[in-house]
Amino acid sequence: MNAEAFAEWPARELERLVATFVATSPENSMKTVSEEPAWDEPLVGFASGADPIFETYKEHVGPFAFTPEELFALSFPEEPVRAEELTVMAWILPQRTATKEDNRRERLRGAERWARSRLYGERFNVLLREHVVASLAEVGISAVAPQLSPHWKGEISPLYGRSSRWSERHAAHACGLGTFGLCDGLITPKGKAHRVGSVVLHRAVPPTPRPYAHHRAWCLFYVDGSCSACVRRCPAGAISEAGHDKERCDRHLEEVCLPYAREVWGIETYGCGLCQTGVPCESGIPKRVVL
Repeated sequence: MNAEAFAEWPARELERLVATFVATSPENSMKTVSEEPAWDEPLVGFASGADPIFETYKEHVGPFAFTPEELFALSFPEEPVRAEELTVMAWILPQRTATKEDNRRERLRGAERWARSRLYGERFNVLLREHVVASLAEVGISAVAPQLSPHWKGEISPLYGRSSRWSERHAAHACGLGTFGLCDGLITPKGKAHRVGSVVLHRAVPPTPRPYAHHRAWCLFYVDGSCSACVRRCPAGAISEAGHDKERCDRHLEEVCLPYAREVWGIETYGCGLCQTGVPCESGIPKRVVL
């Protein structure tokens, strides 16, 4: 990372850091003979560590949800910091066109490309988190990738069931990158078919404006009741107008998707993603949403 450029244009340099790694790393791969990339050009956003939205996650998700300040303090106890000195950086790794086209045709389980992006693409996402943290360290900035922290763990939310101490999608929502749909997926300007990553860093970066006033603002079901495509797409009946049944979803992944991927493609993964493809929010914000 260019230390001088970062000092003057931190957001621009961080966006370039992520985009360059996605575009040039050989690990952005489906691990096929052709080494087809897993991810398209990313989206990047920022939120202040002092943004009150992180406190609301404690109220709505559970008291176990970390604020950026809490997680940073655990990660760097020798480095006192105020919340306003921290920034949450989140990115969206959009699925490529061929992957979405394949998955759109499926009715029972995810396509091979989708499964490979779920396995090898998320391994790349781990490397991306590590790359961002290491690059920041090179210019003297402490950072932690919450998903890789020893302090991260799964939890049970009183309202939503299976949850965690830090949600990548909630971080991206705070960073202005999207709102939640009926199936719990995050609808972004590049759609709902993606993976998410985030880092908390000790440097104030101007936050990305959130172009929405509600956490469901880009889902047509919640806007005007005109869409329930993800309900029809779910092969497990895990999505209804009441929301997403995580336990039923998990059973389908473990009992149907995982054995098939293991036996047919020889990969140990459980990708499905049917609710993220073949729907109006697959590749962008639905056109009927008023921004």
